[in-house]
Amino acid sequence: MPPPPLLLLVVLATAAPGGEPAQEPAATCVDLELHTCADAAYNQTAFPTLLAHRSRAALEASPEYILLSVLHHLLEGQCNPDLRLLGCAVLAPPCQGSRTYRACRHVCQGLREACQPAFDAIDMAWPYFLDCDRYFARDEEGCFNPLQQLRRELEEEEVPPPGLPPPPIHFTHHSYAQMVRVLKGTAARCAHISTTYSIGRSFNGKDLLVIELSARPGQHELMEPEVKLIGNIHGNEVAGREMLIYLAQYLCSEYLQGNLRVQRLLNTTRIHLLPSMNPDGYEVAAAEGAGYNGWTSGRQNAQNLDLNRNFPDLTSEHYRLAGVRGARTDHLAIPQHYWWGKVAPETKAIMKWMWAVPFALSASLHGGDLVVSYPFDFSKHPEEEKMFSPTPDEKMFKLLARAYADVHPMMTDKSEQRCGGNFLKKGGIINGADWYSFTGGMSDFNYLHSNCFEVTVELGCVKFPPQEALYTLWRHNKESLLSFAEMVHRGIKGVVMDKFGKPVKNARVVVKGLRHDVTTAPDGDYWRLLPPGTHIVIAQAPGYSKVIKKVTIPARMRTAGRVDFILQPLGVGPKMVLPGPQRGALGADSLQEGLPGVRRQPPTHGGKPWWWSYLSSLSPHKPRWLLKY
Repeated sequence: MPPPPLLLLVVLATAAPGGEPAQEPAATCVDLELHTCADAAYNQTAFPTLLAHRSRAALEASPEYILLSVLHHLLEGQCNPDLRLLGCAVLAPPCQGSRTYRACRHVCQGLREACQPAFDAIDMAWPYFLDCDRYFARDEEGCFNPLQQLRRELEEEEVPPPGLPPPPIHFTHHSYAQMVRVLKGTAARCAHISTTYSIGRSFNGKDLLVIELSARPGQHELMEPEVKLIGNIHGNEVAGREMLIYLAQYLCSEYLQGNLRVQRLLNTTRIHLLPSMNPDGYEVAAAEGAGYNGWTSGRQNAQNLDLNRNFPDLTSEHYRLAGVRGARTDHLAIPQHYWWGKVAPETKAIMKWMWAVPFALSASLHGGDLVVSYPFDFSKHPEEEKMFSPTPDEKMFKLLARAYADVHPMMTDKSEQRCGGNFLKKGGIINGADWYSFTGGMSDFNYLHSNCFEVTVELGCVKFPPQEALYTLWRHNKESLLSFAEMVHRGIKGVVMDKFGKPVKNARVVVKGLRHDVTTAPDGDYWRLLPPGTHIVIAQAPGYSKVIKKVTIPARMRTAGRVDFILQPLGVGPKMVLPGPQRGALGADSLQEGLPGVRRQPPTHGGKPWWWSYLSSLSPHKPRWLLKY
């Protein structure tokens, strides 16, 4: 059982006049000298505490404090730093004017609802000292919010009034706070076509902030394709981060100024820009600075994980199934054993994002060379370090890669001595595995787990270019970024519905001769990127008869042709069942609120969870209150 709190401190004072937070009886305030709570919104606390710790030394030696200091590692970054700050408010409550104050109960309840699945995933009970009823105050009693100032520096930026002309683009490097201010400021200036949102947090608690630009920001429109561009997956490869910050400002400015090309693009496309997928790694690289950054410093996230090796290896499963007649080799489920390993919160955020938005096209911006590569990135013979390993959509992927490379002045430069000159004979593009093979990449995962076609763009040989090179990089890549985004309108699109006009969700759209299907979104709409030519297209779904159409896509066609399907229900009798995910594997439903919905490898023979021996070794007092059974 957890130790009982001091009786003296159990009773909450009623709210003081003027809505002051609930106060505890008189106490002697001392400086908050706790490393784990160093970023709390207050700087003084008092002893003894709610948990009967009578000194800083006693608190730091307690299993509660030790848990708080390692919890973000155990939960792989989930709910960090929120849970830590909430725990600090209990273990070392704020003290001011000889009074201590309790945190708000509704803050605790909100975090418990959001973070409970993370504890369930590692078979850990919710910590007793975060009992929302026992250690927190109700709003009517008066309380303080320990998370209120969590991102104060980002929220204090003044929102520009609407109608002002957009400021010029400053071709500089942006810190995390500067990046957020630019993106939010851009969204405020172009509020009718843009918005910002977070897809999750990094291991160190930074929001993975996205700016969306479209005619109706914040909502999916029927048959409007979705595009995502991602930068900074490796923290020390910063050119892509800056290019996307500049692109957001450019699209906003040009739309307001009547640029017809930009207006047409945003009126027909929903574009999502994630400038920094790895803000923690960027901080490490930026501390060294441009020109001093090493080849790998800051590459990984704060867990020392390479995010572009952290996605499920579905490519090996694709190769295995390719030899099985009738087996489905697309929309492969995530194997359960994947969750038993270390999965970065940034990786989980990307997965959750992919499940929430029906992306059709994507690019990941890197640095270190000058080339556009496309799937597969993992060789069909694993022992081969370099081997041409095409997808069924090889022709389409080459068109996508060339759309970027062919309008890039340096990728088309004829000198073999330049950066990326070794790719000149291939036109500045290459099959990923033909360059070098690796597993766990984001591009392969996009293609095999969803409808999304993703390429990798290497923007230059200098991973952290000096500031004076940024404007030239922007000039070289602006047209390529626009041209690539416009490629989402190649091929066909349409709606699959039943005879009553009701959309058919998750129907399969099959192209004969291409062993890779796409599925319909909840509204029944779909997008199928296809090269020019004649294609036999089939729509089918469980319980309906299939419909077959012949489609011709002209070579000069720049907008997707509309091809709708009306499916007729099957007659009385057994329904046709399509092959689905394999048993024991996980798909979009395996995450709840962005957290793993399955446990790590379970203990055998009634043993304790994997984390027990680790926590037990850190303190003489074993935290049995964390055991669920």
